[in-house]
Amino acid sequence: MTIPISPLTHFDTQGQAHMVDVGAKPATHRTAIATGRIEMQPATLALIASGTAKKGDVLGVARIAGIMAAKKTSELIPLCHPLALTRVAVEFELLEVENAVQCTATVETVGPTGVEMEALTAVQVALLTVYDMCKAADKRMVMTGMRVLEKHGGKSGSFVA
Repeated sequence: MTIPISPLTHFDTQGQAHMVDVGAKPATHRTAIATGRIEMQPATLALIASGTAKKGDVLGVARIAGIMAAKKTSELIPLCHPLALTRVAVEFELLEVENAVQCTATVETVGPTGVEMEALTAVQVALLTVYDMCKAADKRMVMTGMRVLEKHGGKSGSFVA
């Protein structure tokens, strides 16, 4: 029995999961930007802003965690290709009115496949690190709004949310 052709590229014609063959695809410059945020109590945001959290520089550690996570995405997501990333940037913005920290990750490579998963992984792990470093002060933090904002390069061209 064969399954009808699906737009989901990680399944073959029999419906079995497989790693997409990108061997014949040309290497092009690929960029993805993802974002997400973590909401918290005002006092927790103040701790982060002041740099006086017990575990140290929360955003500095979270930035490094996000960069490391982007580089390890293929070890975490089963069907992702290992990629030679040329750039990973993780940035934070303190949103005082919303009592939140916004994280944005930009990931780039020159290769045959995109870097959306690497950007999303960077954001999620960076925000998980904020949670880990601040959980003693605030266990009610909520991560939300994780999404791809932009992707450029490859056959499908550009996407801007």
